[in-house]
Formats: sequence, structure tokens, C-alpha cells
Amino acid sequence: MFLKNAEVNYLLMHYEAGHWDFVKGNVESGESERDTVVRELREETGIVDARFIEGFRQNIDYFYKRQGATIYKEVVFFLMETHTAKVELSYEHIGSDWLPYQRAMEKLTFKNAKDVLTKANEFLKTKGLIK
Repeated sequence: MFLKNAEVNYLLMHYEAGHWDFVKGNVESGESERDTVVRELREETGIVDARFIEGFRQNIDYFYKRQGATIYKEVVFFLMETHTAKVELSYEHIGSDWLPYQRAMEKLTFKNAKDVLTKANEFLKTKGLIK
């Protein structure tokens, strides 16, 4: 998710566990990947006026622990643009921040998220959407 005014800023979410990452969630029954993205964005941020930037889709996968069990998770990221800067936090988050690329890279907790952001930023440059 990005917001473009004088500069491009990327939306990072501060999770209760302490890490900074992107909006993400689980696919519900009958949903497409894009339906999930739109729903999760609305639920986690209140943002409804976002549009997909065609041609960008990145997968990551990882393992994490929950209640002593090891969980495998696969996440698909899309790139979206909005004109809404105001974020209404869900119960899942303790904060959010719109940051330019370099500051977002410094704040993101996980390497796989930094890799996604690097690819998204390069994609926007390649498409001529940012300098």
C-alpha cells in the first residue's frame, strides 16, 4: 500500500507482538486473493479507496510459533495505491506509519518484508510511477 503526494510513502503496521510489517491476513471461504486483500485492508486500516497496481504480485512463506505449535504461512502481496492517509487501527495493531522507502526499510522488522518492499519500489520505478 502506498500513498503518493510530494513523495511516495508506504504503509507499515505495528503489530501487538512488537514487529512492523504490512497489512496481511487469511483468505476466507469463497474469497479470491484480491477479495482478501480488499477486506483485510478495510478491516485493519479502514481504507476503502485503494486501487491495485497491475502486474505486481509477490509471494513469501515462513514458519512461526503459536501456542507451542509451528505454523506454516504463505502470504501473497499485491501493490495498491490510495489517497487516504488516515488509518483506523483494528484490534490487531498498536500503530501504523506512512514512511518513505528508506525509512520504511529501516523500520520493517523482517527480511522477507524488506525484500517485498524493495521489489515494490523497483516495480513502481520501472513503471514510471515514481522516480
